[in-house]
Amino acid sequence: MNTISPAAAVVDSTERQAASARPTGFAHDTAAVFVRESRPLVRDPFSVVFSLVQPLVFLGLFGPLLVGAAGGDVAGTLQWFVPGILVMVALFGTASTGANLLFEMQTGSHERTLVAPLSRGALLVGRALKDVVPLVIQGTIVVLVAVPFGFGVDAAGLIAGLAVLGVFGVGFGALSYSLALACRNRDWMFWMVHQTLLFPLMILSGMLLPLDDGPEWMRVVAAANPLSYLVGAERALLAGDFGDADVAGGVVAAIATCAVGLAVGVRAMRRAR
Repeated sequence: MNTISPAAAVVDSTERQAASARPTGFAHDTAAVFVRESRPLVRDPFSVVFSLVQPLVFLGLFGPLLVGAAGGDVAGTLQWFVPGILVMVALFGTASTGANLLFEMQTGSHERTLVAPLSRGALLVGRALKDVVPLVIQGTIVVLVAVPFGFGVDAAGLIAGLAVLGVFGVGFGALSYSLALACRNRDWMFWMVHQTLLFPLMILSGMLLPLDDGPEWMRVVAAANPLSYLVGAERALLAGDFGDADVAGGVVAAIATCAVGLAVGVRAMRRAR
């Protein structure tokens, strides 16, 4: 009688389980990754609030300087400045998300997710979608903080503005993950690229200071900066001016950033080992 050794039985069982494991569909896999990545936010919701310190510092300390330059027009200054702060929230919040992936790669948990029966593209998209949740919460908090000081906001415009920022955040977060994958053995390079690009993008978008009176080269560079169009769109949307030409420019910039970020990110995730 032929007998099967315990070791052979274990191998056979493992092979049958592996053969039966199949990706369950891109949408299902994306939702599973989204839920997994969102659990830390549920367990520690205060981290979302604490990450608002930097934007609120800009609002509280930089805002009064702009009010003084505007001749004391608090409400008008806030209408101009607060939308830029929302774009800042999206920029800073999504640009640093790759650091979480770096930590997972250093601890080995990322390698375990790569062997799971999940679509590689879903691993990236689910992570990027998770970044939209704190972005929406933080953006809403910033607006609520500014309202008592005279900031007027159109409710429908706020929803539309957050949606546009969410689309941008998915793409920019995907680029951050791509950078983390490229710097997996040199985490210092991630932060060097992060800091080298982040502040020029911020300053050359007009979110903090108007660039109309700046040198010509600044205006030329700003015209190629997608954040410039996002800032213009947010100012129009939060004021309820949906017909402003800046809205279309911001939507196109957000969609283009999302498309490029997901294309680059999915390709990098599929090549990850």
